[in-house]
Amino acid sequence: MNVNVNVGVVGLGFMGGTHLKAYQKIPGTRIAAVCDAIRLPVDGVIAGVSGNVGTDDAVRLDMNQVKAYQDFSEFLANPEVQLVDLCVPTSDHVRLSIAALQAGKHVICEKPLARTAAQAREIVEAAARATGYFMPAMCMRFWPGWSWLKAAVQDQTYGETLAARFRRVSTPPGWSRASYFDGKASGGALLDLHIHDTDFVQFLFGRPRRVVSTGLTRFSGAIDHVVTQYEVANGALVSAEGTWIMTEGYPFNMSYTIVFERATADFDLNRGAEALKIFEEGKPPRVVPPEPGDGYIGELTHMLESIHHRRPPSIVTGRDALSAVEICEAEERSIASRQWESV
Repeated sequence: MNVNVNVGVVGLGFMGGTHLKAYQKIPGTRIAAVCDAIRLPVDGVIAGVSGNVGTDDAVRLDMNQVKAYQDFSEFLANPEVQLVDLCVPTSDHVRLSIAALQAGKHVICEKPLARTAAQAREIVEAAARATGYFMPAMCMRFWPGWSWLKAAVQDQTYGETLAARFRRVSTPPGWSRASYFDGKASGGALLDLHIHDTDFVQFLFGRPRRVVSTGLTRFSGAIDHVVTQYEVANGALVSAEGTWIMTEGYPFNMSYTIVFERATADFDLNRGAEALKIFEEGKPPRVVPPEPGDGYIGELTHMLESIHHRRPPSIVTGRDALSAVEICEAEERSIASRQWESV
């Protein structure tokens, strides 16, 4: 990209800091502004916040180049900001996304798109009317080892997919607990954590026809632990587990095991550089070297390139994010009914 895209990041907690660090690694990007009602840079430094992945290193900004705002309306009025990156609590997604789209900005918004499908639909409808592009930040579609899996399933590299199991486990969020533990606002682990795997299931196999789920509440008043089986078009046996009720000290992990006709692929984040292993018929097990970067750099690069080339984002769309919320709502209904629920 020869011409910089000017970015403004809203929300300077863990995810806002993560996005800022990613932008600093992407050519053709200029961080023009940041906005947070409470937490602003001090002498250009935003103290690090620990999260599931990434580091808690501080973010350092050149405040001669970056404008800081506490008021979102003032931030939005800055004509230099082309792309608004929303890293705010889920309860603010609808209001801020629609305002930014109506102001003619491009918008990327963290997941889940909204607390309910009805609210998510408001954003999708506003995006359809807008002149700017909209993209949900569903980072797993871009994550090293996961983008590899998409290609392997799509190209049938090892034959048809017979079974797939996803697992995403964590201790309770250590940051912004007041927000996360209000399940009416956050949706608990079901919508904040597990939705990554729900979205990836539809990315691989298309929107499921039905789901059957079990789950429990522990911290948020919403679903904090869920296990789901998805009925998908090709008949593969597909399931996913998501939780944030692990005991303090238990390491965050995300993993998958995929059984193809001629091979098994196994990803475990905690194996580091050997996260992805392939067990193929007639061959010794092998490690697939990780792709460079991470899902945050991947998703933000895709959005920036979309703006640069004047074409809407295609790897993930607002409708995909709406569908993911709809599937999670079906999972929530299934937990209550203890039956299969249509999506």
